Amino acid sequence: MSKISLGAIALGFVLLGSGTGSFADEPAPSAKRVEADRPHAYRDPHFDYFVSGDPRLPRATHTDSGVVLFGGGGRVDAGFEFIARKAGGGHIAILRAVSDGSYDATDGDYGESFVKDWGPVVSAETIVFHDREASSDPRVLDVLHRADGIFLAGGDQANYIRYWKGTPVGDALNAHVKAHRPIGGSSAGLAVLGRYAYTALDGGSMESRVALADPFDSGVTLEGDFLHVPGLEHVITDTHFSARSRLGRLIVFIARIGHDDPAAAIYGIGVDEASALLIDGAAKGRLASGSKGHAWVVEEPEPPQLVRGKPLTIAGVSITRIDAGSTLDLATRRVANPGYATRFRINAGVGEPNAVLAAMLTRSVTPPGED
Repeated sequence: MSKISLGAIALGFVLLGSGTGSFADEPAPSAKRVEADRPHAYRDPHFDYFVSGDPRLPRATHTDSGVVLFGGGGRVDAGFEFIARKAGGGHIAILRAVSDGSYDATDGDYGESFVKDWGPVVSAETIVFHDREASSDPRVLDVLHRADGIFLAGGDQANYIRYWKGTPVGDALNAHVKAHRPIGGSSAGLAVLGRYAYTALDGGSMESRVALADPFDSGVTLEGDFLHVPGLEHVITDTHFSARSRLGRLIVFIARIGHDDPAAAIYGIGVDEASALLIDGAAKGRLASGSKGHAWVVEEPEPPQLVRGKPLTIAGVSITRIDAGSTLDLATRRVANPGYATRFRINAGVGEPNAVLAAMLTRSVTPPGED
């Protein structure tokens, strides 16, 4: 996706409904004032703002708790429809972040789709953060405070941690879910939804082969106190799961968190590309219709052998696949009607032979240009 620098473009104001014909063709003055007052897209040095629909309309009369875990790499319409429905057809806030001042006009596309395809919703507002300062801006906070549903888009989760942790935006996100309003996240947005998160704060993207070779590698950057989403109190998530062979690194993330915080009672949920796990207010999860892959539950019932600088050894890892007919109870971690379930062993960083899991565990080469 191409980016245009902040200094290279100024986003103009668009006044809808302005007539160009005769006086008889022009809207009445009152209608013109209404359109002139309608919120419009604009640029700020600290963030970009896009809007679809009308944020001035009343918010939803009723919302329900719900979480959507999108694996990234493709849109799953049923997941966005789930957010819109749980939001009561009200106002949606979409959050993104970049590490510079670049501008991309397509960053408003999710908002357009919420209003035109996934709703009905009365409005969808997108904030693209350029820095931490935006997280204290009253205009940004106003969007979050009136949001009936929130979606965290993909990108780099390190930006989300840097810009939002310990700020009013972080507080607003936690208050949002506490008020029984839905939230969803895709790719980087999914990565930060669990109680624990892989942050990528070293600037890279941890490969399973590196993590398995040394669970204490400096790139294993983990966070344990960012978002507090009901149902995900003991969860770390992972994204692009099968396509990018992330089973190995998720196993290591769980092992490290358990080592550093034995009270965490941690387990993992990995979601495949172009797939989504829908979690309702009763903490029951199911695969969204139209998902092209699966979701996976990863547990380590037996303690691993963790030695700094040495490969991971663990006698037992429980791995369960969630298919279209499966149901996950997040409170008990039990999957009803699993598509696949096994107990798996890793010795000195190498997994035992398994035809289903081998390609998911690790890969020897990282494709160029992968974000």
